[in-house]
Amino acid sequence: MSITRERLTPEESRAAALEAARALLIESGPQAVTLKAVGARIGKTHGNLLHHFGSAAGLQGELARLIGERVTAEIARVVERERQGEADPREIVDRTFDAFDREGAGALAAWMILSGNRDALNPILDAIHRLVDQLGAGHEDRPVHETTLWLVLAALGDSLMGGPMASALGLPREQAREIATRHLVRLASERQ
Repeated sequence: MSITRERLTPEESRAAALEAARALLIESGPQAVTLKAVGARIGKTHGNLLHHFGSAAGLQGELARLIGERVTAEIARVVERERQGEADPREIVDRTFDAFDREGAGALAAWMILSGNRDALNPILDAIHRLVDQLGAGHEDRPVHETTLWLVLAALGDSLMGGPMASALGLPREQAREIATRHLVRLASERQ
C-alpha cells in the first residue's frame, strides 16, 4: 500500500513551513529554526524550502514578518478596545510582553542581532512602525511613539532576562509587567 501525500499549493507550503518554524522557535528557541528542522517537521526537503525562502535567513525573515504582523494586529485590537473602555492598560502590557516572550519575538530579535542578521528584523520593526502610525492617527496629543519605545524595550528585556533578574532581586516574576502597567496608567491620567 502506498501513501498518498496531499499536494499543497506554494502558498500553503510556505504557510506550513512558517507555522512549523514558529512552533520550533517557541519550543526550542531561535537556534532550532533551521531549514532541516522545519523540513523534517512538515515532510518537505531542504531543497523545497530553499525554493520557497531562498535561504535560512529568508525563512527567518519571513518568520519575523509573520510574528510582527500577528503581534501588532493583536496589540492594535487591544489598544482600540482600551480606548473604548473595554480593556485596561494591563491587557496592553500583557499582549506586548507575551509577544516578545511566549510568541518568541524577543529571542528571535536577539538572535538575529547577535548573529549579524539585523536586516531580518526589518519586518518586525516595519510592523511596529505601521502600528504606531495607525494608533497615533487622530491621537497626536498622546506620546504613542515614546510609549511604544519604552514598552517594546521593556518587553524585549523581560523576555530575555526578566525571570532571572526578578529572582535575583527577590521580586515576583510579574513585577516588570506591573511596573509597565503603572506607567501606562500614569500616562493616561496625565492626558486627562
